[in-house]
Amino acid sequence: MNHEKMSDKKLTLAPGAHRWLLDRPCVMGIVNVTPDSFSGCGRLPSFEQSLKEALTMIDDGADIIDVGGESSRPGALPVSDDEERRRVLPLVEALATRGVAVSVDTVKPAVMKAAIDAGAVMINDIQALQSPEALSVVARSEAAVCLMHMQGAPRTMQEAPVYSDVVAEVKAFLLARAHALEAAGVARERIVLDPGFGFGKTVAHNLALMRGLPELAALGYPLLAGWSRKSTLGHLTGRAVDERLAASIAANLAAVARGASIVRVHDVRETVDALRVWCAMV
Repeated sequence: MNHEKMSDKKLTLAPGAHRWLLDRPCVMGIVNVTPDSFSGCGRLPSFEQSLKEALTMIDDGADIIDVGGESSRPGALPVSDDEERRRVLPLVEALATRGVAVSVDTVKPAVMKAAIDAGAVMINDIQALQSPEALSVVARSEAAVCLMHMQGAPRTMQEAPVYSDVVAEVKAFLLARAHALEAAGVARERIVLDPGFGFGKTVAHNLALMRGLPELAALGYPLLAGWSRKSTLGHLTGRAVDERLAASIAANLAAVARGASIVRVHDVRETVDALRVWCAMV
C-alpha cells in the first residue's frame, strides 16, 4: 500500500446516515457523565446538566458529541456495565433523537451495543477494540470507531511507560488494529485513529508523537487528537487543569497542522473560533 498516495486523497468519515468530508477539521465535544473525570467536579452531573452542556456545544459548532460514563484518567477505577449504561444511554438517546452525531467513549462491548442501539454513530475505544466481542459489535453495525493507542491500563499507565521508538510503535499498533477491522468487514470510511496522547506516555513521548503525526496521517485514515487540558500541557506551562485553555488550543492547532482531522475538546466555542481563523489564514 502506498501510504503517501493515500494521504493525498480527501478523507471521509461516514458512519450510518452521517457523512463528513474531512476537508476541514472536525470538533468533537467532550461530555463526561462521571463523578471522577479528568476535569470533573467530584459528583455525577444530572441528566439535565449533561444535555444542556451537549446542546450548547452543538450550538457552539461541535460536529460530534463524545459521551463518556467511565473515567479514563490516570488512576481511574472501572465501573460496572450496568452503571455505565445507566449513565450514558439516556443522554445518547436524547441527543440522537435531536439529530446530533453521538460518539460513546467506552471499552465495554455490552455498552457499545446498547449505545449503538440507542443511536450512537461512533464508538471511541481507548483499547482499540482488542476484545473480540467489541470488534464484532462494531462490525455488525454501521457505526464508526476510533481506535486509540494506550500502553498499559488507565489505573497504572503513567507509572513507567517505556518505548524504543514511540512513533514507530504507535503507528504499527494502530495500523494492525485498522487492518483487523477491515478484515472483519468494517469499511475504511468508518475508522479513525488516535495516537493516545497522555495514555501511557511521558511528556517526551507525547512531544515525539506530535512531531511524528504526519507519519501517522500518511496511513490514510482520519486522525483524532485529544490534547484538551492534558497533563503534558500543565508540565509545559505550569498551569492547573482549569487554566489550560490557551495551551489546549495551541496543541490542537499544532495537531491539525500535522494532519489531525478531528480534535476532541472540552472548550468547543474557543476551539471552533481558533480553527476558523487558522483555516481562513492557512
